[in-house]
Amino acid sequence: MSQPVKVGVVGVGHMGKEHARIYAESTKAELVGVYDLDPHTAKKIAEKCRTRVFAGLEEMVDQVEAVSVVTPTSTHLASAEPFLKKGRHVLVEKPIAMDTHEAREMVNLAEKNGAKLAVGHVERFNPVLAALEERLGRPRFIEAHRLSPYPGRSTDIGVVMDLMIHDLEIILHLVRSPVASVDAVGVPVLSKAEDIANARIRFQNGCVANITTSRISPEKLRKIRVFQDDAYLSLDYMKQEGEIYKRMDGKITRDKIPVMKGEPLKNQLEEFLDNVRHDTDPRVAGSHGFAALQLASQICGQMTPLGA
Repeated sequence: MSQPVKVGVVGVGHMGKEHARIYAESTKAELVGVYDLDPHTAKKIAEKCRTRVFAGLEEMVDQVEAVSVVTPTSTHLASAEPFLKKGRHVLVEKPIAMDTHEAREMVNLAEKNGAKLAVGHVERFNPVLAALEERLGRPRFIEAHRLSPYPGRSTDIGVVMDLMIHDLEIILHLVRSPVASVDAVGVPVLSKAEDIANARIRFQNGCVANITTSRISPEKLRKIRVFQDDAYLSLDYMKQEGEIYKRMDGKITRDKIPVMKGEPLKNQLEEFLDNVRHDTDPRVAGSHGFAALQLASQICGQMTPLGA
C-alpha cells in the first residue's frame, strides 16, 4: 500500500474546513496541519481534525507534499506561490485566480517547478456528470441553471466568477470547441458586483449554451440540460438524478439515468491524492481552470446591465 500523502490546508473557513475533514478521514492522506489568518478558527478546526496549526505558509511548506488552498480568490496566487516554488502540489479552489494574468503565473510556476496544479471545479466530480458523459453525443444546445440563496461570503467576486464558472468549465469540457461569440447581461442587487447573470455562448462547432446564475434565489437549484442529435438529457446536480429522452418508433421515450451517488468534494480530493501519489494529471488542471476563467472574464467584460 502506498504511503499517505502529507497534506495541509490553507484557509479553513466555510469550504476549507471540509477539505480538512476529508483529508483527516482519508487513508490516502496524512493531514499534517492547517493555517488560517484567524488563529481561533485554525485552532478549532485543528482540534476537530486532530492535527496542528501552522504559524505561517513558510513553516508549512517544508512539512507537506501537497496542499489545498481554500482562501478568498484575491489571495490565491499569494497563498499558492510559496508551495509551487518549492515543487509542492497544489489544489486551489475555483476560480483559479482573480484574473488571467495571475492564473497564467500560477500555471507557469507549476510547470517550471514540476508541481501539479489542480483547480477545485468540484462539479466535475459529481457522479451526475459521469453519467452524462457516458451518454454524450454531439451537443447542439445546452441549458444550465445554478441558483443559490445569498451567501454573505465570496462577495469579493461577482456571481459569474463565484457560481457560473462551474458551468462554464463543464460546458467547455463537454463541447470541446472554441468560443465564437458571447452575449451576457447581469445586475447587482445586494452586492457591488453582479448577483444575477445570464450568458449565451456560441461555439465554432455550432453548439449554443445558455447559462443562468443567481445567488439571491430563495431556493437552491443546479441543473443542466443537453440537447443532441439523438437525445435530450436532463440532470440534477443536487439530487444526483437524471433522465434521458429519446425518439423511438415515432414516440418519445423517457428513462431514468442510473447514477452512483457520492460526495463530489470527497471524490475530488481523493483523486487529487491519487494524482500526487501515482504521478497522474489532475482531471481539472491549471490549464482548464485558466480556460474557464478566461471565458468568465470575457462574459464579465461583455456584460450589459439589465435595463440598459
